Amino acid sequence: MVIGDTHDAKFTSPLLPYGLLAERGTGSRTMTTVELHHVIDGADDAPPLLLGPSLGTSTAVWEPNVEVLAEHFRVIRYDHRGQGQSPVPPGPYEIADLGRDVIALLDRLGIERASVGGVSLGGMIVLWLGAHAPERVDRLLPMCTSSYIAQAPWAERAAAVREAGSTEPIADTVVGNWLTPDFASERPEAREWLRAQLVASPPDGYAECCGAIERMDLRDDLRRIQAPTLVVSGSDDPSTPAEHQRVIADAIPGARLETIADAAHLANVQHPEAVNALIVDHLEAI
Repeated sequence: MVIGDTHDAKFTSPLLPYGLLAERGTGSRTMTTVELHHVIDGADDAPPLLLGPSLGTSTAVWEPNVEVLAEHFRVIRYDHRGQGQSPVPPGPYEIADLGRDVIALLDRLGIERASVGGVSLGGMIVLWLGAHAPERVDRLLPMCTSSYIAQAPWAERAAAVREAGSTEPIADTVVGNWLTPDFASERPEAREWLRAQLVASPPDGYAECCGAIERMDLRDDLRRIQAPTLVVSGSDDPSTPAEHQRVIADAIPGARLETIADAAHLANVQHPEAVNALIVDHLEAI
């Protein structure tokens, strides 16, 4: 696979229609779920594996991994609400909203239980699902993520994106955290491939997801998670440094932490072979 190629035939599926799949009142809020855009690879009868992307990327961020993983699993990559080709409903968004969207996707696909993985924002959804929908998950793979990251300048970032009507003003800073400097220098096509995903991100959806992360606090949920969990960290991740993953691994009963050397925030892009090996080992463990 050429990492810079975002025009693979697997990504030509038509945009799924916007749909409000369910509504439920929760206090003063009415929560709705939306039909997430998704791509499926692998045999229909293989064990299902859901993979969620980072903020500002799409299903494409898992392209370096999917060929190998699809030999073992039915790989279902999805775009968060407000991101990629998924609908951009009005905000505010909360992590619970994004998590319920994933449950609705499982329902649509007729999948009772699945292993779930995700990087960054996708990993936050993994943690929410493990704590709030344990009956729907088998094994968990939160990667380069955090259970609490409110100290970052989320409001400022969201405001910049809204004012510009684009993620362009923040693109270089954000992408600079996704890859180590040496890798970005040696593989400029990878950096541009990721930057293109970020710049294509719907600005309103991006800003609303920033707000969801800013308000997120899953620390008290971690000890409720019972599913076998592998936490993956990038050794040189400036967005969610290693201590964030250590907090997660220490709090989830029986969780294991593995660190990918010489990797920044998108470890699955920098070192797909190492990440794939960890995923297969974790999900096929008896």
